[in-house]
Amino acid sequence: MSQVRSKRIRYVLAAVGVLALVGAAYFGPAALRLYRVIHLYDEDRIVGNFLDMEKIFPVSTIKAGPNPSTFGRAPAELPATFTYDGTERSTAEYLDYSWSTGLLVLRGGDVVHEQYWRGHEKDNQHISWSVAKSFVSALVGIALNEGKFSSIEEPITKYLPEFVGTAYDGVRIKDILQMSSGVGFNEDYGDYDSDINRFGRVIAFGGSMAEFAASLKRARTPGTFHHYVSIDTQVLGMLVARVTGMPLTQYLEERIWRPIGMEYDAYWLLDESGMEVALGGLNVTLRDYGRFGLLYLQGGEWDGTQIVPRAWVQSSVRPDAPHLEPGEDNPGSSNSWGYGYQWWVPDPDMGDYAAAGIYNQYIYVDPKREVVIVKNSANHRYTAERQESKDLHIAMFRAIAASVAGD
Repeated sequence: MSQVRSKRIRYVLAAVGVLALVGAAYFGPAALRLYRVIHLYDEDRIVGNFLDMEKIFPVSTIKAGPNPSTFGRAPAELPATFTYDGTERSTAEYLDYSWSTGLLVLRGGDVVHEQYWRGHEKDNQHISWSVAKSFVSALVGIALNEGKFSSIEEPITKYLPEFVGTAYDGVRIKDILQMSSGVGFNEDYGDYDSDINRFGRVIAFGGSMAEFAASLKRARTPGTFHHYVSIDTQVLGMLVARVTGMPLTQYLEERIWRPIGMEYDAYWLLDESGMEVALGGLNVTLRDYGRFGLLYLQGGEWDGTQIVPRAWVQSSVRPDAPHLEPGEDNPGSSNSWGYGYQWWVPDPDMGDYAAAGIYNQYIYVDPKREVVIVKNSANHRYTAERQESKDLHIAMFRAIAASVAGD
């Protein structure tokens, strides 16, 4: 790139920044929030932003109880290397390369490794991004078990009639859980005009998430193709709020947070109407992400009490149709990993599964080895390396799980 062109680009970016700041002064908090959203993933800001989302968006707090559950300790070293695509890689170097901010490894109820980087500390809440989807799935399962709605085979419009006449009209709740709603959606975070980035701007300006969801078009027959649509989770969040009569924040606090003894408060980002950004706005500490993973490792049970129905946990982490199976050559899916109810299943034969969010947020569960791994990250390279980055992490997690289990 020529120096002249480079200077022009810098001038344009600077002008955009100035205009955004002027807009912030004129239009108030919404414009300032838009400016922060535009720069959310900048290399020099991404770490701090991911730890301080409450400074950008309004939030609602999930309160921890007075008696947090405790972990035992059984320290173990991480494996020095792991293998991906036939090449041996350094674990420490990849943790650094992917801009890790926190790593927690649990075996059973014991902490075997806990480490923080780049200013992240054990009492800091870190943005979950799409890891939040797995929390929403748990709430759907609990609400179903409580009889708040009748079946996931029912159409979502039975409970959310405002979606009659939209792309969600008549779509089964199950198809939405499995990201097979048939709704067209561009999830490319690197494309300024993608649906997910348009959604971000709607949130920044205080728009309605429900109206945004209703504006989307149907692209395929529901229940036939696995296509990742983040707004599907937002619709599930609306379902939970509608049938329980509670905000997601309150329902999560009462049904999961306090019953399993989460150690710290968490918070959920809100839109201007007060609705939680269900698809990715949950902010949680590393250890409490670990407790949620441990809850699933234990089949939804905690200290003898069934918190999430066991059958729901089992169904959530098992693809049950051909279009949900993993494989790069699966004609029914746009993803190489398999999918359950808002949980990823990289390879059913391995038995492991993961909650995963952009920029490399993970709750990884290996039931065979009784291992849970949580990783917070601020990997600014993520959009350029998306699937390879995910596959590298699973390879690393499998190596860690095998090492700490003594395999």
